[in-house]
Amino acid sequence: MSTSVTTSVIADIPLKTSTWWGVLSDVVELTKPRISILVLITVTVAAHLASWGHTEPGLIAWTLIGTIGFAASASAFNQWLEVERDAMMPRTAERPLPAGRLPSAFVVLFGGFMLLGGLLVTGLFVNLAAAGWGLLTWATYVLVYTPLKTRTAGNTAVGAVAGALPLFIGWSAVGVPLDYRAWGLWLILFLWQFPHFMAIAWLYRFDYAKGGFQMLTTVDPSGRRAGVQAVLAAAVLVPVSLVPALGLPNSAAVGYMLAACLLGLGQLVLAVWFLGTRNEVSARWLLRGSLIYLPAVMLLLAILPWV
Repeated sequence: MSTSVTTSVIADIPLKTSTWWGVLSDVVELTKPRISILVLITVTVAAHLASWGHTEPGLIAWTLIGTIGFAASASAFNQWLEVERDAMMPRTAERPLPAGRLPSAFVVLFGGFMLLGGLLVTGLFVNLAAAGWGLLTWATYVLVYTPLKTRTAGNTAVGAVAGALPLFIGWSAVGVPLDYRAWGLWLILFLWQFPHFMAIAWLYRFDYAKGGFQMLTTVDPSGRRAGVQAVLAAAVLVPVSLVPALGLPNSAAVGYMLAACLLGLGQLVLAVWFLGTRNEVSARWLLRGSLIYLPAVMLLLAILPWV
């Protein structure tokens, strides 16, 4: 289907939002912009770290445009597949699909268009490796993680894999083979998601139960298993976070390692607190701590090549 035909078909679908500004707002919400921004930051940091800061602005721009396509499509299809369950949960009931502001046909066409756009942009203007990693990320999130959310509490581990894969889009975009720095960065992203999501899973455990999602906090309402996973991941994250800086010939590595250790230990303390108390206050502090930890580590890694 050509771009013009797809655009025409989308335009012919009746939208229940009263204004085009409302439609645009709903489409942006459909892409889960906060998650998409984090993905774009991850891709950018990976590309800069892989090339030691010697990246071409044009190449990065095309890579990010393609990544937007993959991320937006994955989020749209995730919400399309979960629309009935989202409607059962107060936290998600007002999303564009369950609230009826966007029809399913529009979301499917939008998701397909964005996926195709991501593949074409990365395949034609970046390289096939980046396109392959983008497609694998999309497939893991939409075809594996999303269905597993209603079948097993192990879905979090699969979601963590999907959440960490975008870094390989940025890494492969600059044509650098995967090395210990790449895998160290992947482990940081993978492990970080456990304390982050266990806090979310506890805060919204009743919503998840209403929607029929098999989270650790719904299969184990005590929250102990969720707390243990948060602590173990946060503990392992402290030494793992040092790996990407290994091999740097200057004092930047020392500064990064000290900062990463402090950030990691802070997150670990919050995870231990959550395990010990398992209440709303400790869960919210763990969530806040995780939201500080990852951007801070990403920022430190982003500036390392120039120090």
